[in-house]
Amino acid sequence: MPVPSADVPRLDRLRVGSAPDSWGVWFPEDDQQVPWERFLDEVSEAGYEWIELGPYGYLPTDPAVLHREIAKRDLKVSAGTIFTSMHRGPENWDATWQHVSEVATLTKAMDAKHLVVIPSFWRDDKTAELIEPSELTTEQWKHLTGGMERLAKQVRDEFGLDIVVHPHADTHIDTEEHVERFLDGTDSSLVNLCLDTGHYAYCGGDSVKLIKTYGERIGYLHLKQVDPDILADVQTNGTPFGPAVKQGVMCEPPLGVPALPPVLEAAQALDVDLFAIVEQDMYPCPPTQPYPIAERTRRFLRSCGA
Repeated sequence: MPVPSADVPRLDRLRVGSAPDSWGVWFPEDDQQVPWERFLDEVSEAGYEWIELGPYGYLPTDPAVLHREIAKRDLKVSAGTIFTSMHRGPENWDATWQHVSEVATLTKAMDAKHLVVIPSFWRDDKTAELIEPSELTTEQWKHLTGGMERLAKQVRDEFGLDIVVHPHADTHIDTEEHVERFLDGTDSSLVNLCLDTGHYAYCGGDSVKLIKTYGERIGYLHLKQVDPDILADVQTNGTPFGPAVKQGVMCEPPLGVPALPPVLEAAQALDVDLFAIVEQDMYPCPPTQPYPIAERTRRFLRSCGA
C-alpha cells in the first residue's frame, strides 16, 4: 500500500465514509448479506466515520435504536438512498413520495443532509429482462427533469434535505451524453449530482472532466473503480449490471479505473465540503470478503491525502 509523502495533497474538504453496498448489501433483507450489526462493527473498525443508510430497512428504522447503535461505534450518517421512476410521469408521484417520505424521515432523524436518488433500471439487474427502452422520449425527459425538480423542492421544504441524483449503469442517467442532458435540463439550485466514479467509468464517462466542467453541480461523491478487462468483456457480451457485478467488474482501488487521486484533487479544488463515500458493488459476496477490502481502501485513501 502506498505510503503518504510530503507531496501528497491534504484533501481536507472531503469527508470519507463507506456504505452497506461495500459489504455486499443491496436489499433490506437477504440471506446472502451480512447482518447489520456486523456491517456497523466492521465499517467502524476499518476506519470510517461516516456511513449511508443503504436500502431502507437494512439498518434499524427506529431512530432511537439507530442513534444508539451508531453512536457506540463513533459513526455518523451522511445520507439516505431512494429509488425513483420520474420519467414515467406524474401518475407515479404518490407511490414515489410514500417511499421518499419513509427514507427522508429517518435520514433527517439521523441528522444527515442528503438523499441519494437512483433512477429506475431499464432492464432487470438479475434476469437481464428488458423492462423498457434504454432511451427516453422527449416527453419522458421532460417528466424526468421536471419530476426531479418537484421532488427536490418538496424534500427540501418538508425535510430540509438536498437530493443528489446518482448516474447509474442500466438506468436512463448513465452516459456522459445523458448526464449532461439531465444537468442542462434541471435547475442547479434544486438538483445536483452524486457522482459515482465507478458507474460513470462503467458507462464511458470521465469523472475529472465532469467535475471540472460541471463543478457547481457536484454535490456528493461515491468512490468506486472498474476493472477495465472485465468491463471490456461485459460490453462485448451486453452483460447487465447485476451479473457484471458478480463477475467482479467493480474492484478495489487502486486496481481499476478511474485513477482516484486526480478525481479527489479535482473535487478538493471545488473548495466545498463534499462527502466521498466508498462503494464497491459486490453482491453477493462471502461474509469475510468486505472487511479486508474496506480496510485496505481506507488506507489507500489516506495515502492520497483523504
